[in-house]
Order: sequence, then C-alpha cells, then structure tokens
Amino acid sequence: MNYIARQQGRFITVLPRSRKEDEQFRRRLLKKPDSVRWDELYIVTKEIISKGKVFQQTVDRLSVSAEEMTSKEGYRLLWYHSTKKVDLDSQRRARQLQRARQELMDLRDRLPGPKTRFRERSKVDVAVEEILKKYDVELLLLVDVLEEEKPTYRQASKGRPSKNTKYVKKVKKQFNICWSVDAVRLAEAESLDGIFPLITNAKPMTAEEVLRAYKRQPIIEKRFSQLKTDFSVAPIYLKSVTRIQALLAVYFFALIVQTLLERELRQAMERAKIESLPLYPEDRACRRPTTGKILDLFDGVQRHELTLPGREPEVFVTQLSPLQKQILKLLGIPEKSYGH
Repeated sequence: MNYIARQQGRFITVLPRSRKEDEQFRRRLLKKPDSVRWDELYIVTKEIISKGKVFQQTVDRLSVSAEEMTSKEGYRLLWYHSTKKVDLDSQRRARQLQRARQELMDLRDRLPGPKTRFRERSKVDVAVEEILKKYDVELLLLVDVLEEEKPTYRQASKGRPSKNTKYVKKVKKQFNICWSVDAVRLAEAESLDGIFPLITNAKPMTAEEVLRAYKRQPIIEKRFSQLKTDFSVAPIYLKSVTRIQALLAVYFFALIVQTLLERELRQAMERAKIESLPLYPEDRACRRPTTGKILDLFDGVQRHELTLPGREPEVFVTQLSPLQKQILKLLGIPEKSYGH
C-alpha cells in the first residue's frame, strides 16, 4: 500500500484480519454495539415476476459506520455492513461446523479400532487440532478427549484352559472424544456477521463510491485473467527487471485495446437498440460481445497484395459477410477502407 501511494497510485482493499485495527473494532462492536452507528448507503434489488405482476425484491442493504477511522499508516479505514453477507457468513459457518463434526465422528470411529494408530493422547490432540484448524472452528467447537482403560486377559501359560488356569491382566489405553458448540462464542460470531473493513488512500471519494469501486474488483480480475487465457502469457526468461516491465506493459496495452473495443461495440449496440448479435456457434444470440468473439468472426478474412513491375500494388480482401459489415458499421470503421 505504501509503495502504491508513493507512486501516486490509488488503492482500495480489505483490511487483513491480522491487523490491530480490525481486532479493536470487532471487540468494540461486541462490548458496546450501541456505540457504532450505521448509515445506510444504498439498497440492491431485483425484479421478480409473480402472477403477471412485477415486484422489487431487496437483495442487499449496505451501510457504513458513521465514524470514519484511520489506519496506523494514515489511510482511510471504512467499516461496512451487508445484510446479504450476514446470510453468507451464517451459511458458511454452518457448513464449516457440519464438516468439522463429520470429521470428528470419523475420527471417533477410528479410535477404538484394533489397528488404530492413536495409542497416545498427544496424537489424538494433534488430530483434533488439525480438524478444527482446517475448518476454522477452533473457537466454536469444544472438544474433550476422554481416556479409558480397557482390560484384557490372557493365559499365563500354554494349554487348554481349566479351573486352575491362571490369567494375566493387561490394561490397554483407549481414547474417545466428545464435543459441543460454545454457545457464547457462537453468539459473538453471529453478532459480527456481515461486516468488513476497506482501507484506501482515495480521499476525494465518498464511502459509497469506495464501496462501489471495490465491488468492481471481480470485473477487473476477470480482465487480467485473460493474460493467461486469451493471451497465453507463459513464463519466459528475461535478463533484467526493465524487460519484464516492458513485456507486461505491452500486454497491459493489449488489455486496454481489448477493453475499448468491447466498450465501443456494446455502447454502439445500445445506441442502435440492438439487443444481441449472432456471434455464438449456430448463430446463437450474444448480448455482450467480447473481443475474442469479434476476432474469431474476422479470423477468416484474408488480404492479398499483387505487385507488378511499373504498376501500383493491387489489394484484394475477402468479401465481408453481412454480420461483419454490421460490426464494422457499429465500430465506425468504413467498409471500403477495411483491409486496405
């Protein structure tokens, strides 16, 4: 973050849970929930058609803490609350608890087996700890390891047993586990559902603008994922850092061109009131054309140049289809100049 800020860049990201500021705010919310005032930012709705009527259903309500905080570096720290995230956090915790319980049950069934490897309590403790850590429920599940003594008897000497046969008693340790949900910790976790902190150095932006910009992250991530898919960027050996920067700059410019091409075509379709173009296989409708689909459409176009002594070069271009002509028109590219 400091490096981005020093380079005059802007950032918006989630504050890590390991930061002290995160711990302080959550503790405050647990002990004094009334001390935090939430201001509603906006509501996300979706249309639902029922019995021929259109209804608006609330999907999410997003709020921000009225008290804007500052990180130790001096950056803005904003705490948000989402009603949708409340449900998602609760569902995730329920799944994690269920999976942890299932693995604990499997472990309990393995403990008394004749070939069990859990002959020592320390091994049982490690196995339990690994399960709780795997599903991040160390604070929610209370697990007790019970140690039992199981006696076994065998003849002191060989031969057929009789009323005078002596037996040797051997005590074998056997372990069992039981667990329960910590109701207090569970209630505390539920009271913190739906909140998340964003840290940023973008001072002019409002709290709503910061949140909306952050929610565009999946779109940006999807765009950069095309470096590995459409562009097939693979590891190559470069001798200096400047060459690495130059190569990535070229790909970054390619991403910008790709983004602009998609935006220009989609905006032109909106102006022309065209809902879709038949770019998918079997001429199926494509509502949001991508650069890949556009380039695939023009992939079969060929350009030949005939050069004869003492004459101007003559250019021949594959005759364009009606769809290709339509896309060129939407992009503002004259059909006659295409390929020349």
